[in-house]
Amino acid sequence: MKKLFLTAFLGLGIFTYSQQLKDTTDKKETDKALLIKTEHAELEAKKKAAEEKVKLPKPYNPKADAEKDLENLIAKAKKEKKNIMIQAGGNWCIWCLRFNQFVQTNAELKEMVDANFLYYHLNYSPENKNEKVFEKFGNPGEKFGYPVFIVLDESGKLLHIQQSDVLEENKGYSLDKVKDFFEQWTVRK
Repeated sequence: MKKLFLTAFLGLGIFTYSQQLKDTTDKKETDKALLIKTEHAELEAKKKAAEEKVKLPKPYNPKADAEKDLENLIAKAKKEKKNIMIQAGGNWCIWCLRFNQFVQTNAELKEMVDANFLYYHLNYSPENKNEKVFEKFGNPGEKFGYPVFIVLDESGKLLHIQQSDVLEENKGYSLDKVKDFFEQWTVRK
């Protein structure tokens, strides 16, 4: 009886162990399949973003003298009684290009920006990092990524730094959130 019990116990143990091995092998195969699907999805997303990037306007000028441009904008802002909206980023940044396109192609947003701000695209790229300008504002791109928005009053005083991810919705930007952001920094006349 002991032999029968021992044989049954060993048989059950071997069966359980073999099932665990089979489950582990199946799990490894499933993990590989998921990894390949994920890598394929990431590659596909990068390809689509690259295709989109080619089609979008490139508003950043790596050759611009940002310090001089901002001095001129401050002088103009004083005359026009407007705040300055700086969109910091680069032509390499898909989200920077998407935001620019979003504002430029939405009539309501474009009108709001044109009527209330002097808008400037502050370049950050390997060709020109504009380090002195970014230092004046505490290097917000390093903290928040790009695009990042820097709002100045008409005298060039820093009013606000806004990270862009809070303005996003799904795979783009939220009209309501962007409008609220612009309205918040519009000069009340």
